[in-house]
Amino acid sequence: MPRVEFTIEPFNEGQPGRHVTAPTDMLRSMEVDVEVGPFGSSCDVPGERVGEVVATITRVALEHGASHVNLHVEAAE
Repeated sequence: MPRVEFTIEPFNEGQPGRHVTAPTDMLRSMEVDVEVGPFGSSCDVPGERVGEVVATITRVALEHGASHVNLHVEAAE
């Protein structure tokens, strides 16, 4: 299953703003299990949902004031 990793800026240590929390909240409402880490977040999604997940992360982060969205998608092994 492909892994989508993402980092959303600006980064405020210990105080993630809505530009960070809104995309993870939206993914969870889509029944995507998101792992939130200290420097980024990730989720494993079926291949047919990768585009939808990447679009959601980007759209929601930018709508809530993100200045930069860094995405990395790793193919399933």
